[in-house]
Amino acid sequence: MNAPSRESLKGVDLLSEINRLKKERNAVILAHYYQKPEIQDLADFVGDSLELSKRAAETDADVIAFCGVKFMAETAKILSPQKTVILPDLAAGCSLEDACPPGKFKAFRDAHPDHIALTYINCSAEVKALSDIIVTSSSAETILAQIPLDQKIIFGPDRHLGGYLSRKFNRDMLLWPGVCIVHEAFSETELLKLKAQYPGVPVAAHPECPPHIIDHADYVGSTSGILQFARTLTGDTLIVATEPHIIHQMEKSEPSKKFIGAPGADGNCACNICPYMALNTMEKLYLALRDLQPQITLDEEIRLAAKRSLDRMLEMASGTIGKGDLGRA
Repeated sequence: MNAPSRESLKGVDLLSEINRLKKERNAVILAHYYQKPEIQDLADFVGDSLELSKRAAETDADVIAFCGVKFMAETAKILSPQKTVILPDLAAGCSLEDACPPGKFKAFRDAHPDHIALTYINCSAEVKALSDIIVTSSSAETILAQIPLDQKIIFGPDRHLGGYLSRKFNRDMLLWPGVCIVHEAFSETELLKLKAQYPGVPVAAHPECPPHIIDHADYVGSTSGILQFARTLTGDTLIVATEPHIIHQMEKSEPSKKFIGAPGADGNCACNICPYMALNTMEKLYLALRDLQPQITLDEEIRLAAKRSLDRMLEMASGTIGKGDLGRA
């Protein structure tokens, strides 16, 4: 829908035009670590889901150009409804969001009325509206630690992140069966071959990875956590088990170190590159800023319900929520 022809943009200095339009529109460009390097480099802020949510809530820009996927842009609109929020390509979705249709999630919730829904941010606005507390991979542990041990929990839509939290905190949770197609693609066999090739080199993994990858990791954390681990690494080499575009930030921060992306099934496939994140391009970002399309629009009732669960996340991540505020929304 928003895909330009290369011929139509022939001769356009995309970087210059994007910067011009950004000033003209009073726009801020937010980009996730999984975006292509050229988009990361022109963004006003690059971060993980929690960091980007905070930036979206705090910005005084009139326009938020969100270079990520749709649920992230929706989160920006939920938190900043007065802003114009644009996404370079509306088809930039998420396998976790696709795995958790709102109707089925509501039925699951209704079948377990004594459970609260602790829901990963990788879901639709409608699922956020049906949830009690949203978490990101960087805030999930902090938030879970604040929930009473006797409180029953539904965790969705990522069963690997939920399983990791369940094992680490010894918490029994009902897990929705969704997975991230990127993190599911890592191969244990190929990872072990890589570890044998680089003996003693640590592995940093995202908690969306399945247990057979997590079990070989020296560090497990969010994208921002993995980046910080890379910065403080005493050695000079790191194997990285998450979407490989984050390596761009690692190489900028630590140019003397070597970062190796964990392999997929055949050892060298591109299956660990997120196909949804890859839909955003410089051309599409330029057109989105030029036309202020495609825009994110939300039903106000859904937005307000989703905002309650996101506000709880932001409060609990900073430790400012009251003890009596953890019940069902």
